[in-house]
Amino acid sequence: MATYSGAPPVLQWSPDKKFSDRERWICIYPAYINSKKSIAEGRRIAKSRAVENPTYQEIRDVLVASGLNVGVENKQYSRERSKELLYRGRIRVQLKHDDGSLYNSSFPTRDSVLLHLGDMIPKLKTRLSKPSGEQQPQSSQGKGKGKGKGRR
Repeated sequence: MATYSGAPPVLQWSPDKKFSDRERWICIYPAYINSKKSIAEGRRIAKSRAVENPTYQEIRDVLVASGLNVGVENKQYSRERSKELLYRGRIRVQLKHDDGSLYNSSFPTRDSVLLHLGDMIPKLKTRLSKPSGEQQPQSSQGKGKGKGKGRR
């Protein structure tokens, strides 16, 4: 028979935890700011402010550059249908110090962080160089294809 020690598991939330403990940091999944997702699929900001297919690396880079304390976890969003590695990753962000004061006064709430991500990710160098590279292969499609057996 198993005995119960009375202590809560390490990852369980309790009001005794400090704001510096990772369990108290906010969670951000890429789906929260993905313009390709609907509200039902997990998008949390307006489509006009959202980003097309953000990755956890882009979210991490923007938040670190903004001076926030960031942690990355290998987790998958529960509403995400695809199991691909591209859609994995959860970002944890510290918003408050142990005394309850804001870690960064520019980001008082979770929504302010999400809107900042929506504004800054399109300005990343990796995002600015991608569209020119994606347009080249599209122009060469469809020229060498045959009609098949159906037309004789």
